[in-house]
This record gives sequence, C-alpha cells and structure tokens, in this order.
Amino acid sequence: MNASENPTARRPDGQDAGRIVIFDTTLRDGEQSPGASMNLDEKLRVAEALEAMGVDVIEAGFPIASNGDFEAVEAIARVVKDSTVCGLARASKKDIERAAMALKPARRKRIHTFISTSPLHMRAKLQMEPEAVHQAVIDSVSFARKFTDDVEWSCEDGTRTEHDFMCRCIESAIKAGATTINIPDTVGYSVPEEFGALIRMVMNRVPNIDKAIVSTHCHNDLGLAVANSLAGVANGARQVECTINGLGERAGNAALEEIVMTLRTRYDKMPFTTGIKTEHLTKASRLVSQVTGLQVQANKAIVGANAFAHESGIHQDGMLKNASTYEIMTPESVGLSESKLVMGKHSGRHAFRNKLEELGFTLDAAKLDEAFVAFKALADKKKDIYDEDIVALIDEEAREHDHIRVVSLQVIAGTKGPQTAELELEIDGVVRWHKAHGDGPVDATFKAIRALVPNTATLQLYQVHAVTEGTDAQAEVTVRLYEDGKSVNGLGADTDTLVASAKAYVNALNKLLVKRQKRAPEALSA
Repeated sequence: MNASENPTARRPDGQDAGRIVIFDTTLRDGEQSPGASMNLDEKLRVAEALEAMGVDVIEAGFPIASNGDFEAVEAIARVVKDSTVCGLARASKKDIERAAMALKPARRKRIHTFISTSPLHMRAKLQMEPEAVHQAVIDSVSFARKFTDDVEWSCEDGTRTEHDFMCRCIESAIKAGATTINIPDTVGYSVPEEFGALIRMVMNRVPNIDKAIVSTHCHNDLGLAVANSLAGVANGARQVECTINGLGERAGNAALEEIVMTLRTRYDKMPFTTGIKTEHLTKASRLVSQVTGLQVQANKAIVGANAFAHESGIHQDGMLKNASTYEIMTPESVGLSESKLVMGKHSGRHAFRNKLEELGFTLDAAKLDEAFVAFKALADKKKDIYDEDIVALIDEEAREHDHIRVVSLQVIAGTKGPQTAELELEIDGVVRWHKAHGDGPVDATFKAIRALVPNTATLQLYQVHAVTEGTDAQAEVTVRLYEDGKSVNGLGADTDTLVASAKAYVNALNKLLVKRQKRAPEALSA
C-alpha cells in the first residue's frame, strides 16, 4: 500500500489529505543555533521571504523569552498577512498570555504550547509526576483556546515518551481544544522506521486523532531529521516543522528545502504536495545565511554551491547530452538562474531596476538611485556582475540608519611590515581618522576601529568567502562580536577583502549599539 492509500491519512480541516502543512521555525528554533541571533529588521526580512515563498505557518519566536523576542513576534504579526503567525509558550499561563499579547495584531494566529512527557525529562527537568504533567497539558491547552481557535500542543522528547502516556496526553490535549498535535524527536535519537511506527501508533491508538493534524519536529543529531520527517508523513503526519538551511539547536532541524524538494521530485513514491513556491528556495537560503552569518556548506543538498555543479568528465559529458542524466531536478526549480553575466558597467538604470525586481527587491526612487550609483561603482571595479553581487550590494545599501559608516581605508601589508591601517569612520555624522599597527592588515584594521569606537566586545568569528568566482570576486566577510551575553553578526561585502572586513566589523558594532541603546540609551556615546 502506498502513502496515498494510507487509511490513517486524515485532514480534519477539510483540506486535501495529500496537502502537507509547512511549519517553518527558522525564526524560533533556527535562531537558537549558536551565533545565529537576528535583529528585528533581519527577522522581518526573513518573515517576509517565508510568506512570499508560501510557508503555511511561521513560528516567529518565544515571546516570554525576552522583550526582543516579544517585539519581533508582535512586529511579524503586524506585517504577515497570508501565513499563520505562531508564538511558542510553555505550559504556563504567563507564557501563554505573553504569546497571545504578541500575536494580537496577526490576521491568522497560533499558540504553540508544549511540555515534556518522557520519564527522563519529567523526572530530571520538570521534577513533576506524570499526573501533574497530564493535568498541565489540559490546563495549558484549555487556557490557550481562550485566545485563539488555532492551538498546537507538543510532547517534548516525544520519541523517548512511553506510548501509553503519550496517547493519553494527546487525547486529552485534543479534548481540551488542540487542533495540531506535534510529535518531536527533540534529541534527534530516532531512526526512520522507528519514527514512522511511532506516528502510525498515534494515528491508530488515539481515538479522537481525526480531530487534529499530526505534526513532526525532528532534530538532526544523527543526520536523520529529513528522513524521519518523511517517514512521519508516509504514516499519516500532515504537518512538517522545519527550518531554512536546516538551522536549529545542536546539529539543527529538518531542512525545509530538502523536505519540499523530496516531495516534489519523488511524487511517484510520496504523492503529497505543499504550497511552497520552490523557485524562492535559493533566495531564502541566501538571505538566512547572510543575516545569521552561518554559511551553507558547498555540498549541501538543494541550496549548496555545488548542488548543481558537475566536474567529473563522465558527468559533464552526460550533462551536455541530456541534463537529466545527472540532475534529478532543474536549477530553475529552486530559483537558480542559468545566466552567467547579466549586468555590467554599460547597463542602464531601467535594466538595473528590472534585475532588482527579478531578484525580489522593490526600492523607492531615492533608494534605487543610491543603489544604482553603488552598482556603477562596483561595475568599474569588477568586469562581470552576477546576481549574487547585486544581492550583496543591496544588503550593504540597506543600512541607512547606521550610526557608524566606513568612509575610507588605506592599508600597508606584506612580509616587511609593520602592517598598518589608516581608517576614516563617520560616527553620527562626524568623520574621524585613526592609524593603527597590527599583526597583519586585518588586525590593524580592527584595532583602528576599536580606537575610534571603544568597546569591550570579543571577536568570536571572522569568516571570508567569495560571493562569486574569479580574482575580482566580491569578498563577503562575516564578523561575530560578543558583549554582555549577546552575540551579533556583522556582514560586509566588497571587492577588497580588507574593506569588506572593516564593513563587517562596523556592521556588527552598529547592531551592538542598538542593543546597548535598548539597555541604556546613554551607552551610545561609547
């Protein structure tokens, strides 16, 4: 019997039983990746990209966790119109009330409440007896239903939960008003056959399961998150919780792009559909990579730089004869363009505007003028302008409210030394200059920045990669700074790696200043 004939495949919301709900948790679980924190503007950009891509549910954050998380969920709830906006809450009234308050502006809202149900978690983490946990399930779901009809309940550490207790809690959660039941593999311990059997057991044993959609939330500790999620779908789950690029705690979560493209490519074996516009996948992947500073590995499925690259002579020969010999999906299906050189220094304003629209950017007249000037300056330095160059350029130009800007940088480098950086920064409208020596040009540049903008931040990450190929490629630099328990990522792009490094460090400092300003406005003067 194939998956479409599975009698347990139910959709109580009246939708096609083969339609899979895509629940994206990049902004909540994905942001919990070490060093992946995003500011409010970045979260809004990601949320808008997810909505444009057709994500059904956007888990925007954990409102009780911090004021920043609350503000982000509330802001996303105001902006997003088509997707459901979800807030996470523990099984407590304070958490649920905070989530409900943040979600108040949302056109479509969901409260996602959870509690651990495994013996280990109940004993070691919650220090609660099973009966108390069961009652907390009923109380939390019932309370959440006071604020919205769309309530999801999760049994944290579900794959290590005793089956009898899990079924009892699920039945009670549905009776209390839960419309989605999520079964998480919280520690990524399960294997596909086992996880599929778990979902099948729930579908067969819980008497009122037909009144809820069953969901999967699989972590990738053993590299099986996508396989486990798909096993869940094959056995009746109709929602998959996932993230862009597979971001998430520890080894991450099931990757949205891999889930979606597997279902699209292998419809013969898994006849299910999603509402995802797959042509947006690459753009969303790049955006998340940019704002988190976590680069995608080259051999990453679907969105990696080598996902559609062919170097073997045998493979190249086959590709030239028929692309399907070695490609099971087309680059265009995930948003990659076949065109190599599309813009140059002779391109006009109209062509530039059309290219921006093609890449998904809409700028007003003033911002378009500024971006066009920057494009022309880049074209004078670089012969071939690729889509990736323009995306990096627009990201640079978007920082109109920065307190600090790089004006100029002159560096002396080489074996003889001393390595020296002469730097001009514009700080709140005032241009300042400093000359610094260092152990290499990057060190000298960063010392000059610290002299002009004194700070106690620790450099946690310095990472360089080329946006495109060639010796004139733009360098994209990621800098991660840590201060007072907060990490921020800065991004800079330029054909000069040292200039890109300075821009990245300054970008990170601007984000730190925003965080300082929220804590103590007078700190900005530092």
